[in-house]
Amino acid sequence: MNLLLTVLNIVAPVFLLAGLGFGWVRLGWDYPLEFVTRMGMTLAVPCLIFTALMQTEIDPAALSTVSLATLSAYIAITVVFSIYIRAVGDRQRDYLAPLTFGNTGNLGLPLALFAFGETGLSYGVVVFAAMAIYSFTFGTWVVAGGGSLRKVIQEPMVAATLLGALFLWQGWQTPVFLTNALELIGQLAIPLMLITLGVAIAGLRPGRIGKALWLSVFKLVVCVGISWTIGRAFALEPVAFGVLVLQVSTPVAVTSYLMAQKYRADADAVAGLVVVSTLVSVVALPLLLAFVI
Repeated sequence: MNLLLTVLNIVAPVFLLAGLGFGWVRLGWDYPLEFVTRMGMTLAVPCLIFTALMQTEIDPAALSTVSLATLSAYIAITVVFSIYIRAVGDRQRDYLAPLTFGNTGNLGLPLALFAFGETGLSYGVVVFAAMAIYSFTFGTWVVAGGGSLRKVIQEPMVAATLLGALFLWQGWQTPVFLTNALELIGQLAIPLMLITLGVAIAGLRPGRIGKALWLSVFKLVVCVGISWTIGRAFALEPVAFGVLVLQVSTPVAVTSYLMAQKYRADADAVAGLVVVSTLVSVVALPLLLAFVI
């Protein structure tokens, strides 16, 4: 009973806030999705990443190990899904990116924070940043037929990660007044991301639900299996291991749908994956949490 209550306390705020965003749109109220997303991804999330890294007490070597474990997990997942997609005759540009990359931002960071506290958040931002860099390069190349290194460098999240890592490595701290301001901005990130997730899902038009259900379950099994194996292979300590498994196993991100729309991939199929995998995660993530906390 205590374990059940612990898991419920972790996941309930996540899905309640996402549900708030969903209900907001269904009631017909205005939500400036583009503005909020831009503010979150260019201001709030970078501040959260920078302050979390700068203030963490985790050994930088441990964070480096988590980064390597994350990249190893995503590369292995990419190989598995690439082989599967080729075997069933689907198009790589339609399915590879959404099956590979999970919602490590909107869902993963709140789960890391609520399940493991500030230490979990520090590990979570490393996993999120490593995934984002891989997604901006390889993910864009798959969907659009070409990636952009300049785009990666210009992303505020990447700059915040590199700057935060530098401050952590050197033991530097920003002045107290600036740290407080950055923390206040960063505190916007998690509620904004969760509410925006619900808003975005409410506006999707999913297609091929049956196929989406099978792929969502398949994605979950593959991602849990690979992240679990990689985490053990790198001998990650319990919190880092739990964060890696949770982050990598999150459902398909809304950004995969936006990418599919932008580069004229099968957006309806990806929308189906976003909606169905998110619904599957309502059951799957609490069960997974019970094993990793």
